[in-house]
Formats: sequence, structure tokens, C-alpha cells
Amino acid sequence: MRKADTITFKVDPNLLEILQNMPNRSEFIRCAILNALDHVCPLCSGSGVLSPAQKKCWDKFAEKHEIRKCSENDEIHFLCDVESDE
Repeated sequence: MRKADTITFKVDPNLLEILQNMPNRSEFIRCAILNALDHVCPLCSGSGVLSPAQKKCWDKFAEKHEIRKCSENDEIHFLCDVESDE
């Protein structure tokens, strides 16, 4: 079994203070990263930018789908117009 690697990163003083008070900050950071990776945008992979090929795909998808803010929870949702065409 391969030994785990160590990764370091910079944090601002406020985050450092919060992390220093965590009982197991390494485990917390690992869980937070895995959780964030589990919620990455499937189109842009978290970059926030679509490549030209992804944009073309998105434009085709958007012809039959709508993005709308939910009035109940104020979150963005996709609505499929294909279902209403049937």
C-alpha cells in the first residue's frame, strides 16, 4: 500500500484560527475536499468556464431545458421542456 502524500496550502489568519481549533483538522480537510469534489459542476469540472465544445453542447441542451430559480428555496434548477412536449 502506498504511503499517503502530504499537501500544504496557504490560509488566511481567520481560517487558520478556525482550523487550529478543530479536533482533527486533517480529517476535516480531507472530508471537505471530498465533499467539494462530489459537488463539482459536471460541465465545467468546477472551473467556472466552458470550453468551446462544452459551450456548443450546452447550447444544444439549453434548447430543450430552462434554468429557473425556485420560488420555494431560491435555488437554481433545470426544467426539461421535452417532458411538456409529450
